[in-house]
Amino acid sequence: MPQDPTERRVTVTGPPRRTRRASGYYRPRTEIDEQTTLGHTYVRSLMRSQLRAALTVFAVLGLLVGPLPLLFATMPDARRLQWAVLGFGLYAPLVLLARWYVRRAERNERDFVRLVEDR
Repeated sequence: MPQDPTERRVTVTGPPRRTRRASGYYRPRTEIDEQTTLGHTYVRSLMRSQLRAALTVFAVLGLLVGPLPLLFATMPDARRLQWAVLGFGLYAPLVLLARWYVRRAERNERDFVRLVEDR
């Protein structure tokens, strides 16, 4: 069959041959990127867990430091004890509390990343 010189070559394209998941399936990262209601729920859950950790630290701090003025008011002539409690007695619990908060916040973020990355 001779080819007619007036015919042109046509390039046929189609969808990529990579296998895709069903169109109804979205990864959590996609939900967050597209700012859907589900993505908003994922982010809100992270924010709630971070807020819960922060409020826990704030409550413990309030219970730890809050009663000190009342304690100091009952013992007005114990100035050295007041300085010892403020300078040394509170330092270790505050450092431990801060360390706990940082570890908890990092764990919350790590759990969130695992959820989003689908691992």
